[in-house]
Amino acid sequence: MNDMMQEGIWLPYTFAFLIGFSMLLYAVLDGYDLGVGLLSRFVQRPDRDRMVGSIGPFWDANETWLVLGVGLLLVAFPAAHGLVLGELYLPVALMLIGLIFRGVSFDFRKKVSPEKQERWDFSFFLGSLVVSLSQGYMVGRFVVGFQPGFVSELYSIFFGFLVVAGYGLMGATWLILKTEGELQRFAVRWARRAIWAMVAGAVLSSVTAPFVNTRIYDRMFSFPEASLLIAMPLVSMLLTVIMHFLLGALPMPGDRLAAMPFAISVSIFVLGFVGLVYSFHPYIVPGRLLIVEAAAAPESLMVILFGTLVVFPFLIGYTIFAYRVFRGKATDLSYD
Repeated sequence: MNDMMQEGIWLPYTFAFLIGFSMLLYAVLDGYDLGVGLLSRFVQRPDRDRMVGSIGPFWDANETWLVLGVGLLLVAFPAAHGLVLGELYLPVALMLIGLIFRGVSFDFRKKVSPEKQERWDFSFFLGSLVVSLSQGYMVGRFVVGFQPGFVSELYSIFFGFLVVAGYGLMGATWLILKTEGELQRFAVRWARRAIWAMVAGAVLSSVTAPFVNTRIYDRMFSFPEASLLIAMPLVSMLLTVIMHFLLGALPMPGDRLAAMPFAISVSIFVLGFVGLVYSFHPYIVPGRLLIVEAAAAPESLMVILFGTLVVFPFLIGYTIFAYRVFRGKATDLSYD
């Protein structure tokens, strides 16, 4: 029995990686279009149409990665899935309501009379805000291991606003890449504000996290773990400084380096995600469930793995194909 356990020990970690990879792709891909939704309230209707047009070919498919990540959590780690959704049923419900409002608003905003369009535009913004806040709150609750108490709740709420700032940055840098003219200059200004708001939030959350989650505290003051946990924020700060000066020079003639802010913001997200995952490894739920303990039977995981290996290439291939076909600057939104 022990030999079988050892032979299948790689399966839980494989699925943990696949779930993490799916969630990271979702955070990056849906993060920028949620950010565009958040920023859409700060412009007039013509620019708003162009902003919505910039995410039109992608936003629905981006959410597929969330469905995949949650689905893999359900089948590969049923105990963790039950614990996580049991603790987060209210923010999950709010997130789903926000996603529904975003989807309906996206389709209805150009199919109603002009005097009613403003309502759907506001609904699109509000849905984006609710989704962003609820996702941030859920990540915060997850990081603290669902600990009860006022401090843990406050930390989770604060993490929600941090994610809003992060998505705002992603949306602004995406618009720098996909738009031009006055809207692109607006996006540069939004990005310069969002980057430092996110940095301030990230620093504050990093300083307070060890005192909320004791496991992170232990790792920050032990070696060699501390070296990696310190190195990633330092690299993120360096990238932030580079972006700050780069944004001061944009837009450039010929739209040079317009893709760099988006690439840097993606890199910062990846570093932050890796830091979070590393801080609570080997737990699938920090302080509550180990990856190996929460996993389904090795025989079940092997069957699920075959199906996953069939689905993954198609999702990645479609994502690459879609972004390749719709590359270039966004055009005016049309439903014809």
